[in-house]
Amino acid sequence: MRFRKKVLVLCLIMVLSVAAGCGKQDTDNTVDAAEKIEGDAQEQQEESEAEKDAEEIPDDGHFHGEYIITGEYAKDRIGAEDVLFIDARGWQKAVLGTLKGAIATTWQDLCTCQEGQAGDADWGKIPAPDDLEGRLGELGITKDKEIIVFADTLDGWGDDARLVWEFLAAGFEDVKMIDGGYAAAKAAGAETQLFASGSEPGEVTVDSIDNTHVMTTEELQANYDEYTIVDVRTDEEYNGAILYNEAQGGHLPGAIHVRYTDLFQEDGTLKPNSELAEMFESAGVDKEDKVVTYCTGGIRSAYTQLVLEMCGYENTWNYDQSFWRWAVVGEVE
Repeated sequence: MRFRKKVLVLCLIMVLSVAAGCGKQDTDNTVDAAEKIEGDAQEQQEESEAEKDAEEIPDDGHFHGEYIITGEYAKDRIGAEDVLFIDARGWQKAVLGTLKGAIATTWQDLCTCQEGQAGDADWGKIPAPDDLEGRLGELGITKDKEIIVFADTLDGWGDDARLVWEFLAAGFEDVKMIDGGYAAAKAAGAETQLFASGSEPGEVTVDSIDNTHVMTTEELQANYDEYTIVDVRTDEEYNGAILYNEAQGGHLPGAIHVRYTDLFQEDGTLKPNSELAEMFESAGVDKEDKVVTYCTGGIRSAYTQLVLEMCGYENTWNYDQSFWRWAVVGEVE
């Protein structure tokens, strides 16, 4: 009798063990299935978002982005009371022709370039908020208007982008530049005039400078290996030529070379988004990278940073002091 009880107890233990094992296996299988379903759903959502983004950018041979307008759009906005055109080439170029009603200024006028020289510690940077407020107000560049900036593309340094980049850092929201610059607006039939228009002073508030896309020399020196560095200067400059009184020639260590002029088509307008994204990726600039662009003084590189941002690169910075400063304090190749 005692033996039969022992057998029954052993059998019961075996049954319970098997049941428990099956239950655990079923639970594990359920968890695995749920995780797989969740992973598949997330992957499908990411693919759907990527397809949606692709659909939103027309495949028409032109560039599209939130800071870019066409010459045709610019033409239609001339004379509107809620828009301010800025010729970033400066008044000397505007003397020979500019868009009707445009004021003129330069990136130097709105940067810390009045004291010292290129390469100095505080030269070529965005001014302090109160200082910048005064400069912008004197020119009548206020946040209640659509700001349209233009310059030259292939024949310039991207001066318009340098101003757009700074305006965005100063808290302006409605800022654009003309794809193809002044030439594209003229080609579209925009009205022009000799000499720039006079500025009408206004009031503007700059509470702080947003450094989301501003790279400093100090940060770059401290965390250099975290960044993918992109040199957008010419072949000559990259390979060591001293053309603009740089302290030394060369390029930042390990910098990827993507020329500023490679952004544009023959007519001076930007290449299509997909073509530019492919160009950067082929050069070794991945969308997951933390990307810093530089040139000689942060002008051509400002244009490139904005283009990268509009092409879906989420972590991008323009090194505004660029090679002028780095050549004084940093190592080069």
